[in-house]
Amino acid sequence: MHILHIDSSILSAGSASRTLTAQVVADLRRLTPDATVVYRDLIDHPVAHLDGPIAAGFRPIGGGEANPAVQAEHLRSDALVSEFLAAEVVVIGAPMYNFSVASQLKAWIDRIVQPGRTFRYTATGPQGLAGDKGVIVVSTRGGQYSAGPAAEMDHQEAYLKAVLGFIGISDVRFVRAENLSRGDEARSRSMDQASASVNDVTSAVSA
Repeated sequence: MHILHIDSSILSAGSASRTLTAQVVADLRRLTPDATVVYRDLIDHPVAHLDGPIAAGFRPIGGGEANPAVQAEHLRSDALVSEFLAAEVVVIGAPMYNFSVASQLKAWIDRIVQPGRTFRYTATGPQGLAGDKGVIVVSTRGGQYSAGPAAEMDHQEAYLKAVLGFIGISDVRFVRAENLSRGDEARSRSMDQASASVNDVTSAVSA
């Protein structure tokens, strides 16, 4: 098994998502001892946000058409999508910020959603090309968004399911910790529940 481990929390030692992604990866390695892991920290090593010249690099690169800095970003886009496609399991730490994902995670997603690599357009509509993998999303939220009156403001998990589905990935599983900003007791209870759910999720992906 080849695992790609992505963290996007702006926090360090106090990060709930980083704690849980580490547990997920450790459990995957326990279940599959020969697994290999590539780790990408989008905070320590951010990916530049998409712009016109970078997006142009999703098309075949012609000689001398871009300045060296843009050419380097084209090569980086190719490396990021190749790294993603090589993984059999992708573990994504996705804290909710202002009802959506971290901008750093969005920048990474914008690099891997590439025509001809992870999707293509056909006569009957778009077709995902990256479906032969499982994704485990560690979703952390300060409040309660999986149910209740705030559910309509969840543009984090809904977005991730939509964009992964667009590129053909239907095997998306969530390890979720909510109410993390509702006091120590609520945080501890939620983290314990999320931690207890890890083995069920990793066992399903490893099966």
